[in-house]
Amino acid sequence: MSKTAVLAFSGGLDTSFCVPYLKDQGWDVVTLFVDTGGVSAEHRAQIEQRALSLGAKEHITQDAGDELWESFVTPFVMGGAKYQDQYPLLCSDRYVIAARAVKLAESIGAGAIAHGCTAMGNDQVRFDQSIGCLTDLPIVAPVREIQGLCDEPRVYEMEALRMLGFETPEDVKRYTMNENLLGVTVSGSEIDGFGAPSDETYRLTAPADKLPGGAMRVRIGFERGEAVSLDGRVLAGAALLGELNALLGAYGVGRGIYTGDTVIGLKGRIVFEAPGLEALLTGHRALEECVLSREQNRFKPIAARKWTELVYSGLFYEPLREDLEVFIRSTQGRVTGEVVIETRGGRCDAVAIDSENILRCDGAVYAQSADWTSADATGFIKIGGLASAMAAHGARGAACSDA
Repeated sequence: MSKTAVLAFSGGLDTSFCVPYLKDQGWDVVTLFVDTGGVSAEHRAQIEQRALSLGAKEHITQDAGDELWESFVTPFVMGGAKYQDQYPLLCSDRYVIAARAVKLAESIGAGAIAHGCTAMGNDQVRFDQSIGCLTDLPIVAPVREIQGLCDEPRVYEMEALRMLGFETPEDVKRYTMNENLLGVTVSGSEIDGFGAPSDETYRLTAPADKLPGGAMRVRIGFERGEAVSLDGRVLAGAALLGELNALLGAYGVGRGIYTGDTVIGLKGRIVFEAPGLEALLTGHRALEECVLSREQNRFKPIAARKWTELVYSGLFYEPLREDLEVFIRSTQGRVTGEVVIETRGGRCDAVAIDSENILRCDGAVYAQSADWTSADATGFIKIGGLASAMAAHGARGAACSDA
């Protein structure tokens, strides 16, 4: 078997520890940084330098922002369901990273794929499950392997790197931070302890005491459910989301503290920031509510919620996820138009909608005018509520008899 291992590498504490660990196990390490957005050219260069200085045989950087937009952002926004109604699935770039690692490993004839996930979190499920669906190559997870050797894996990792001459930055000692096109997640320190997050956890969004005065408006254009333009400018998806992150983040939009039920059963708590996604979800929902039928608007969220649960839980390659996505996309044929998003004080609201597909009645406007009579309305209410009225009368009668 080839002794080359492809390591999904971010340059953080866990993946930095993996390089010398894998070398000690006899592997030649090829590090792969998959840039899924939110990373500057300077940071990319720093990640490469760190990988090589740690002993990687080769370092490869790949751009995947557009792939993340196509495979996740578009269907997620079309569905519109956050996990547990709170979390906008910022973890979903893991599926793109896993797929790229598999493709690289097979192209160079590697003997294994490695990642820096711990044994305590969800990402190990997302990586292992995805890799297992895409290849038969073995998986090596150094950070998971050391968990049985020590009580505090992060301390163990930092000490091992220090002995090799690599110091860990102060913010990395306190927090685990993940940033991509979707936004930022922060965990560790007081967050894990269910305390109030410090100011250091702000990355994309402005704190409440630093928000601009007044309001800002942006206009998002959608075609068949996919965002395609910003203030009249046609943009590729990744670029559009990047601009929304900057614009809405300055107004404090999209920041949250989330405690959720993880895949492995623990309660997981994170700070997250997703200003651009929040704007897209708000705008898309406002437009969709105007152009879908009542029954579509009632049923589609059920399918979307299950799609989100599968993606969160590491089951991106589950056939049901694909089936649900086909249905969700099938509802988007009329979701074309423009939505004006207004933000002030951390809020994000859809204040105006323009679409040729809004479902309107020529002879009636809600709460304003109608082309039916008062008798029509009275009859509609009487017949529509007949079953409930009979049940209510029956219940009162039973209560009177019992008395």
